[in-house]
Amino acid sequence: MITPGTAVRRASAVGLVLAAGLTTGLATPPTTAAAAATPTAVDAAPAAAGLGRYYQQRPHWHRCTQGADDETGRALDAAGARCADVTVPLDYGRPHGRTITVAISRMKATDTRHRIGSLLINPGGPGGPGLGTGLAVRPVMKETGARYDLIGMDPRFTGRSTPLDCGLSSGPGLLSAGPDRAGFDRQTARARNVAERCRATNGPLLPHITTRNTARDIDVVRSVLGERKISYLGFSYGTYLGTAYTQMFPDRHDRVVLDSALDPDRYNPRLLKGADAENEKAYDDWADWTAARHDTYGLGRTREQVRATLDAVIAASAREPLTLGTAPDVFRLDNSQVPALLFTELADDTDPARASLAEHMSLLARAAEGHPTTLPPAFTGLLRSVFTPAGSSVASAQTAILCGDVAAPRDPETYWRDIERGRAAHPLFAPLTESITPCAFWDRPREAPVRVRHDTRALIVASTGDPRVPYTNSVALHDRLPSSRLLTLEGANQHVNYGVHGNACIDSTVNSYLATGRLPARDRTCAK
Repeated sequence: MITPGTAVRRASAVGLVLAAGLTTGLATPPTTAAAAATPTAVDAAPAAAGLGRYYQQRPHWHRCTQGADDETGRALDAAGARCADVTVPLDYGRPHGRTITVAISRMKATDTRHRIGSLLINPGGPGGPGLGTGLAVRPVMKETGARYDLIGMDPRFTGRSTPLDCGLSSGPGLLSAGPDRAGFDRQTARARNVAERCRATNGPLLPHITTRNTARDIDVVRSVLGERKISYLGFSYGTYLGTAYTQMFPDRHDRVVLDSALDPDRYNPRLLKGADAENEKAYDDWADWTAARHDTYGLGRTREQVRATLDAVIAASAREPLTLGTAPDVFRLDNSQVPALLFTELADDTDPARASLAEHMSLLARAAEGHPTTLPPAFTGLLRSVFTPAGSSVASAQTAILCGDVAAPRDPETYWRDIERGRAAHPLFAPLTESITPCAFWDRPREAPVRVRHDTRALIVASTGDPRVPYTNSVALHDRLPSSRLLTLEGANQHVNYGVHGNACIDSTVNSYLATGRLPARDRTCAK
C-alpha cells in the first residue's frame, strides 16, 4: 500500500495536506465563467437513477477554520477559500437510504476574465485528506492558478468528511515481517486483528468505502459546483481515482494530469509488490549522498558503510526496541518498524528530503547505541502518525479503500512464499513489500475493479526511478490511453513530481497544458 511517506506526505512537502493525480486536454475552447453550467443542470442519468437531489443540491459555503488548532482551516481562510459539506448517498444503489457528507474547499479564480473552470486535486494515499491541496498547488501553477477554481476534497471517510475510525493501534503503511517466520506470524496476527476490528466497529460502512464510490462523489461535486466538466489533478493513488472517474464518467472531465500513475490492471491491495529494485536503487543513491556528508550525519564514508550502519541499527532493534524522544513523546521501534520508517522516507530524492532521512537515521543510530535522543517536531509528528493510534483514522480509511476495491490472496502462505523468494536479492525490502495485509481477511469487494475502456487525453507524469509506483505503471497506462502524453523525469528516484521535485521542465509543461488544454505534440523527457 502507498504509505503516508509517499503520495500523501510528499505532497505535504510543498504544503499539501498528506502525499502524494487530471482532465483530458480536449481540443475544445476552455470553459469560461459565463459558459459554466448552472447547479440546476442535472444529467438525465443521475435523475433517472434517483440521484437528482444530490446533483441538484446547492452548497452552503462557510469559513474553513474549525477550532483553535486548525492550521489548514486558518490557511484556507487567509487565502480567501471557503468550505462546504456535500451530501452523497452511502450506497449509490440505494439513493434514498443513508447519506454521508464529503467536505470540499474552493479557492475561487481571481482572473475571472480568463477563467477556465474548476480543478479538483487529490493528494493520494489512499486515505489522504485533500481539503488544503489548493494552498500548495496555486503557487506552483503561477499565473495559470488564477484562472481556476481550485477544489480540495476530503474523500469519503477521510478528514472532515463523514469519519471512519476502527480504533487501530497504529497509522497507515506496511510493517516488515522481519528475518524469520516468527515475525511474519506476528504481522499475520496483526493483519487479522485490523480486519476483525474494522468489521466489528464499522462493518455496515466498509462495502461502500471504495474508489468507484469516491469517483461517483466527485461527479456529484462537479454538478454541485455548477460545472458541466471538471479538470482533475491526482498524485499516486489519486491517479487511479482519476482514471476511475474518466472511465466511469467519460464525458464529464476536461484537463487531466496523473502524476506517478498506477496501472489500473495492476492495481490491488499489494501495491508495493515488485518495487524492490527501485527501492534498492533509491537506497543506494541516498546512501551515496549521505556518505559524502559523513561529517554531518556520521553514518559512514561509503555507501557500504552507511548501509552496514543501518543494518546494525535494525539488528539492535530486533534485540530490543529502540527508544526515541523525550516525554511526553517517547517511541519504541522494533525491527518491524525501523525498516518501514526507512522505506517511508525513500520516496523523495530532493536534497531536503535526503537530509531529513539522514538526520532521522542518525538519531536511530544514536538510540541503537543507547544514547538519549531529542527529536525535531516534524520527526515526532511522523512517528506519531505512523506508529501510534493518532494515525488510526487515516489507516482505517486507507485499508478500507484498498481492501474494498480489489480482492487479495486469502492464504497467508502465499505471502510467506513471496517473502522467501524475494529475500535473497532484497533482504531488507522483500519482507516489507511482500508482506501480508488486512485485505487477506477482508470481505470480498462488491464491485469489479476499474478497467480502461475509454481513451483519455491525459498528461501522465512519471519518474524513471519512482520507488513507490514503478515507471512501468505509467508506461502501461499511457499505452492504454492512446491520446495521452507521457512526461518523464529522467534519472530521479522520485514519487510525486509536479510541484514537489522542483524541476522547471516538469512544472512548466504541466502548467502549459492546464493553461491551454493542449497536450505536448509528443511524449517528452525532462532531465533531472
